[in-house]
Amino acid sequence: MAEINVNPTRMELKKLKNRLATARRGHKLLKDKRDELMRQFIELVKKNKELREAVEAKLANVHRSFTAAAAVSSPRMLEEALMLPKKEAALVVGTRSIMNVKVPVFDIDIPDGGSSDGQNYGFAFTSGELDEAVLSLSELLPELLKLAETEKTVQLLADEIEKTRRRVNALEYTMIPALEEAIKRISMKLAENERGNTTRLMKVKDMMLQRAIEMRRGAESEA
Repeated sequence: MAEINVNPTRMELKKLKNRLATARRGHKLLKDKRDELMRQFIELVKKNKELREAVEAKLANVHRSFTAAAAVSSPRMLEEALMLPKKEAALVVGTRSIMNVKVPVFDIDIPDGGSSDGQNYGFAFTSGELDEAVLSLSELLPELLKLAETEKTVQLLADEIEKTRRRVNALEYTMIPALEEAIKRISMKLAENERGNTTRLMKVKDMMLQRAIEMRRGAESEA
């Protein structure tokens, strides 16, 4: 624990007490923030787990459909069917705040307002398995974006929780004990100085009283 070196004066003592009060308030606020971040973090982790499992299950179905389509269609037909995209889409990235932590919000924007079914070929020479795979993959896109958004949010919250935890520990185990120790040391020093001043004043008073007595005796002797 680092020692705070200041002059042992009443003004410095007052400043240290104000710093201690501020540090304690900050410590409480940071602990509350850390606890709320942890609560939301745990909820998001559960949500992310459920979303990932659902997305992975749907991706497995899409993969099976593509595999079946490849089994009943020629590679050239698949390449020609999937060569050109039907629609163009843009990723729209926004932000929202969770306990002053900016986290991303992902959305998809299709400029012409059309559907995003992704089928850019005619149905005459393609298999139903390919149609199902492409449609399922297109429908899965919003969920993939939501999964990416949730995972990035979880990562950012985890980083903020770690930063907040370090600040809480720094206040709790370093700054607040150092301030308390400095206040205790200065208070003891001021009390010691006060006792010394009181002792000196009593000695001066005794000396003055003794001198007055001696002067009075001298005056009585002369009389």
